[in-house]
Amino acid sequence: MNWYAVFAIYFLMWVVCAFIMLPFGIRTPDETGEQLMKGQADSAPSNFRPWRVVLRATILSAVLFALYYVNYVEGWLTVDMLPGYHPTR
Repeated sequence: MNWYAVFAIYFLMWVVCAFIMLPFGIRTPDETGEQLMKGQADSAPSNFRPWRVVLRATILSAVLFALYYVNYVEGWLTVDMLPGYHPTR
């Protein structure tokens, strides 16, 4: 696997993990006791910390990419092992 593929796959995993991590730890103004500003949605976060999301996404994507890469090298699970897969020859 070349470095471009490694970077592309890791980057895609990181983006997906970042979106997965976004809602964790977020509190609304109702939960924190803050006053809503005029025009602010009730569901808007009052304590959004982007660097925490970046850190969590980086850790999760590193673990998932490590599992993906070890599977790629060792061949634990391949497409041929999937049930119902019959390649046309």
